[in-house]
Amino acid sequence: MAKRDYYEVLGVAKTASDDEIKKAYRKLAMKYHPDRNPDNPETEDKFKEAAEAYEILSDSEKRSMYDRMGHNAFEGGRSGGGFGGGGFSAEDIFSQFGDIFGGAFGGGGGRGQQRAARRGSDLRYVMDLTLEEAVHGVKKNITFTAPASCDACDGKGSKNPQDVQTCPTCHGAGQVRMQQGFFSVQQTCSTCRGQGQIIKNPCGKCHGSGVMDRQQTLEVTIPAGVDNGDRVRLTGKGQAIRDGEAGDLYVEVVVREHEIFQRDGADLYMDVPVSIADAALGKEIQIPTLDGRVSLKIPEGTQTGKMFRLRGKGVKPVRTSMQGDLLCRIVVETPVHLTARQRELLKELQETMDGDDSKSSPKKKSFFGLFD
Repeated sequence: MAKRDYYEVLGVAKTASDDEIKKAYRKLAMKYHPDRNPDNPETEDKFKEAAEAYEILSDSEKRSMYDRMGHNAFEGGRSGGGFGGGGFSAEDIFSQFGDIFGGAFGGGGGRGQQRAARRGSDLRYVMDLTLEEAVHGVKKNITFTAPASCDACDGKGSKNPQDVQTCPTCHGAGQVRMQQGFFSVQQTCSTCRGQGQIIKNPCGKCHGSGVMDRQQTLEVTIPAGVDNGDRVRLTGKGQAIRDGEAGDLYVEVVVREHEIFQRDGADLYMDVPVSIADAALGKEIQIPTLDGRVSLKIPEGTQTGKMFRLRGKGVKPVRTSMQGDLLCRIVVETPVHLTARQRELLKELQETMDGDDSKSSPKKKSFFGLFD
């Protein structure tokens, strides 16, 4: 029986890209997969046909030969193997299918595949910091409870190492292959439940798991310049598992709000309250920073909202060496709870300005002038 055109099998044009060919094959493979059609032998042939087409068209050299010579390019072994010349086995399909689907139906790999390295889960700890601690860095102790290696059996699951034996069913792989027609499926070993080992006399403290919940205290070094959401990784301090590598512990930083400063990346912002007299006449004042007090010169006639930038008084983020700035926003403060003398002086000032305030209050003059 003559073979169908490979492009026709996959339902793509001859100009189809590699990605289009791969998507078309994936769709057909999912549709005709034997596990999804256990009682329909016709789907097995369609599945093999699609796999054969994909094997040729996904290889640039084989596709070029096919475009020039058609199926004749792979007769008599001229292709150097593959479907037409070298034959095509169930293992070929299984390996190829595993590459495409990432183990969706049991995974790929050869018969001698070893048990994948086991690793415990990563853990997360949220650390609350002040702005000063985040900017300058700090060392803190944290206490948490997590699965750790059993101290009675040293994480082996049994006090006697000779009681831990390789599983006779999977020979330590943790998985076994089951043949279903031409297609083999990889499954977790039911004897050892994927562990690859059998424990004859389990540890009485951890019951053979090799781990137990324990309270732990660790010192964590927080580098200078961290911000909300930054994480410090403590390798091997996460969940422990028997016969495997412990996960990592991630300490996530949460910075509390500061009563004066707001942070935006490398820069700090703050509002600086200034009296009417100081804003009008000008004055040099002392303002706080995270490194102590510094002088800030307020020029004569400074208005609310005026920004002053103090270079290098911000934050040096943990991922860069560039120091940020401190931006000071002036807020002219209206006086309250006046004494009799203060009220008298302000009233006198008010009277002198009511006559002609075009120079002393230019914004006020232009604003109300719009309604004249």
